[in-house]
Amino acid sequence: MYTALRLQQKCRAELRGGAVQITVIEPEPYMTYQPFLPEAAAGSISPRHVVVPLRRVLPHCEVVAGEVTRLDHEKRTAGVRTLAMADSGLGELERGYDEVVLAPGSVSRTLPVPGLAEFGIGFKTVEEAIGLRNHVLEQLDIASSTRDPEVRDAALTFVFVGGGYAGVEALAELEDMARYAVRYYHNIRPEDMKWLLVEASGRILPEVGEEMGAYALRELRDRNIDVRLETRLESCEGRTAVLSDGSRFPARTLVWTAGVKPSPLLAATGLPLTSRGRLRCAATLQVEGAPHAWSAGDAAAVPDLTAEEPGAECAPNAQHAVRQSRVLAENLAAQLRGDRLTDYRHRHVGSVASLGLHKGVAHVYGRKLKGYPAWLMHRGYHLSRVPTFNRKARILAEWALAGLFKREIVSLGSLENPRAEFRLAAGPDRHDETT
Repeated sequence: MYTALRLQQKCRAELRGGAVQITVIEPEPYMTYQPFLPEAAAGSISPRHVVVPLRRVLPHCEVVAGEVTRLDHEKRTAGVRTLAMADSGLGELERGYDEVVLAPGSVSRTLPVPGLAEFGIGFKTVEEAIGLRNHVLEQLDIASSTRDPEVRDAALTFVFVGGGYAGVEALAELEDMARYAVRYYHNIRPEDMKWLLVEASGRILPEVGEEMGAYALRELRDRNIDVRLETRLESCEGRTAVLSDGSRFPARTLVWTAGVKPSPLLAATGLPLTSRGRLRCAATLQVEGAPHAWSAGDAAAVPDLTAEEPGAECAPNAQHAVRQSRVLAENLAAQLRGDRLTDYRHRHVGSVASLGLHKGVAHVYGRKLKGYPAWLMHRGYHLSRVPTFNRKARILAEWALAGLFKREIVSLGSLENPRAEFRLAAGPDRHDETT
């Protein structure tokens, strides 16, 4: 989306004259700003404000709601399955191109843990974030309304696997929200809940540095969050989390955030990949050995020209992805006009992370911040990166209003199956209302 946004700005004359056509193929007609997913899960931001509608921000592009299933770069064609085709069971259509930009991002990296597919919850999409919020609030309702101590304990146990950005921020924001919500339950106290973070390595939040990571660890443990380092999830069958240290936790909530991997689409392109499955790219963001193919973001292995060690690659994070997209679009426009291409070069400025409302850690330009200043920097940085002034203004207004009113703690779990009640009423086994 960022590449197309910049490209339509750089090629206004060509687009008006019909010399250039930009087509964006994406299964969902919006872009999700993933750093705001934890705040959306906690109710600090409305879900519709963490997504950007493609048709609105890309008025000069053709937006196709569908997915690319294969790529034949020698013939410059792509197999596309649109939503209409998927709904009707038809095959795919073939689209030709002159230049192709592959930026499908990444997907959750799962392991063959027994029970994970049945009971695990991901945290990559806005639907998962809102579903998780509804699920956590639903567990409080279950715990409050049962007399079975085993059901109550399982409902009030929340297990998160993965100590990176996604896992720590999601856990911290949701624990903050749940601790606020239990004040409205007559028989649940904050200390009745058990929040558990499982991390296979010896530290959390490695992106913010060792010192700030240690501070984040102390902050979580001070909130009675059980952080298990150098520990793995062995099984979660039967809604019981079994850890490598031998401990067992009956839990109705298990959130998996243990890393990501490149999109499986890349393997169907026939383009050169690294050992980790990412597209091998030059500093100009062109795919090596494949003229007219480009990539950026999590899908691309781009050399880091600012690194001291030779052969280093840019980290697959939003900071690089957003900046790479700008250079990619400018290089595409330059190639169309026969101009010189530019190498991507950006020195990592640091990292910020939220640990709940008014709490955070940051390591930016060598400066280390924690608490409220770091949380404020986290919000300010990500607000500056959200595309379009309209989206920024909406988020800022929502934050301002949230400071004046109390949190909303309503669970709308029926959103996940909105037709259930109607099907029950219209089904063959419905009861006669007169009886």
